[in-house]
Amino acid sequence: MSEPYPIGIANLREGTKLKREIPLVALAGQPNTGKSTLFNLLTGLNQHVGNWPGKTIERREGTFQHNSRSFRLIDLPGTYSLTANSPEELIAREFILREQPDLVIALVSAANLERSLYLVAELISLPTPLVVALNMMDVAELEGYRIDVELLQAALGVPVVPVVATRAQGVRELLQVVEQVLNKERVLMPRLPEIRADHRQALKEIQNLIHGYIPAPYPLEWAALKLLEGDAELTRLVRESLPPERWEAVHEVLRAHDDALMAVASGRYEWINRILRAAVTRPPIGQIGLTERIDRFATHPILGLVILALVLGGVFWVTFTLGSPLQEWLEIQVVERLAEFAATSLAAAPTWLQGLVVDGIIGGVGSVITFLPILVIFFAAFGLLEDIGYMARAAYVMDNFMHLMGLHGKSFLPLFLGFGCNVPAVMGTRVIDSWSARLVTILIAPFVPCTARMAVVAFLAGAFFERYATLVSWGLALLALSMLVVSGVLLNALLFRGKRSAFIMEMPLYHIPNSRTIALLVWQRTVAFVKKAGTVILAFSVLVWVLSVLPGGELEGSFLARFGKLVEPVGRWMGFDWRLTVALLTSFLAKENAVATLGVVFGAAEEGGLSQMLLTTYSPAVALAFLTATMLFIPCAATLAVIKQEAGSWRWALVNLALMLALSVSVSSLVYWLARSWGW
Repeated sequence: MSEPYPIGIANLREGTKLKREIPLVALAGQPNTGKSTLFNLLTGLNQHVGNWPGKTIERREGTFQHNSRSFRLIDLPGTYSLTANSPEELIAREFILREQPDLVIALVSAANLERSLYLVAELISLPTPLVVALNMMDVAELEGYRIDVELLQAALGVPVVPVVATRAQGVRELLQVVEQVLNKERVLMPRLPEIRADHRQALKEIQNLIHGYIPAPYPLEWAALKLLEGDAELTRLVRESLPPERWEAVHEVLRAHDDALMAVASGRYEWINRILRAAVTRPPIGQIGLTERIDRFATHPILGLVILALVLGGVFWVTFTLGSPLQEWLEIQVVERLAEFAATSLAAAPTWLQGLVVDGIIGGVGSVITFLPILVIFFAAFGLLEDIGYMARAAYVMDNFMHLMGLHGKSFLPLFLGFGCNVPAVMGTRVIDSWSARLVTILIAPFVPCTARMAVVAFLAGAFFERYATLVSWGLALLALSMLVVSGVLLNALLFRGKRSAFIMEMPLYHIPNSRTIALLVWQRTVAFVKKAGTVILAFSVLVWVLSVLPGGELEGSFLARFGKLVEPVGRWMGFDWRLTVALLTSFLAKENAVATLGVVFGAAEEGGLSQMLLTTYSPAVALAFLTATMLFIPCAATLAVIKQEAGSWRWALVNLALMLALSVSVSSLVYWLARSWGW
């Protein structure tokens, strides 16, 4: 029998609803249900990406239109439940309760409905109207599941709309249902899950004890249920709100029902099982789905590693094979021609202005902009692997290898993110449950060669070693990863005495990638890079140029040269002159600054370009040492700040700084002297 929302929730819904001109819709769902695909499909480029206030968790907000009506859409963090066990869960539920969106769309996976409905079991008990979007219907059919949508809708008591977000199927129907609910054309009669029978009396007792003391906007019944679950945040809030004698009475009830968490979860799973029995036909016993067939190879202990090596090798081969010619074309056809045009146009202008534009701006920023092809190709390849569901398999097969460092397969995911950028890699360590494993992963993440590092290495390797550039780049990447393993083993042995962590991870079903989602990912990251080139790198290029001409207009007597010669003795260990030493130091603010600085110092916009000037200036031994130092040098300032933030102390950031500085100087010096001894 359908029941309306409980009285307390209904009162909150009608009495305190925020008034808005533009409806606010929240998009909720567990990880790997296609939430990002639907969000990108609806909002396109009309979205803003930032962080939730006071958090490092990404906040995405956008707008879309339907029937000439505008809507705001908030993409809530992916979460399995709404219990305050993680920042993501707390953000999702606090947003729904405090911001009171006009409607929540719960995106669930049709191919993994039992797991997905657990979040729905919590969302359906909150005050906000709910619409369920049943995604991945095509994947469910391939896996042998048959879902009666009408029966599922009747069992839940809220609208259910089947969609295939990757193909935009059912999205129009979903928006029509959303509008009908907002216009109150559809009455919601949700069937709520109940706590197990042997704890219902305890729930009523707690409700009576906290009645009148629960602050808005928390519903009474919901708060009582969370207390029984042992929700830490709600427990703290209620304890602060209740008089001491009432809290003691509540505490007595909770002590007498210390297994209530299982009772609440059991009630939800009984509710889910009733729904599944009514609406879902499972595949015959023994039938093997597409995902299982592929995973026989992708997750095999040996074949899985071979496949992973081939996949990663393919990503880097495609990135540099396609990207390097485009990079060279940009340098010759765009940067050099733009510099020639600027020099001609400013022929009558003061010499300092011509130098600022040609050498400072075009020479510095232009050299960095040539990285774009490599970055775009890598972002696209990474987005493709992530979207089809392969990255979880990569983590699984890497588990045994990660155990060498006392880590587990989960650490591979943030480390792989580091190939894009070390900042999200460090932030991504939040998925690791063990503090020891998380800290070690944070400290070794900057050893992963990010796209900025790889682009710098690819550019300089091409300049110094020409046809052997790919081989040199590969060797340097392997060297960085070897240092990562060595550092991980040492850190785990010294800090945590070889402690190891258990590994539990969900394997999403394989599905067809969504080109729109991948394209938006590439677009957002490319725009972020261009913005950095147009702001931070531009400002730094101008600063380097100014320091290179003041006080007397000559490079050798400039402030930059004086500073370079001051620190040159350390650089000499690695075979560097002051120019290479300064270029390495400036990469602390942004890795691309190394090339920007060399572009300014050598006047890269002039005929021949930076590549030719470097080739004729430095020996292969110096070049190889500089590339080694670039690959292993301290992380950029942004990464260092995030290490401090995620590790909770500057101490660990300084540990990472000292470790990488020592390794970069010692290994680069060794490479230089060995190369010299071989006659390079």
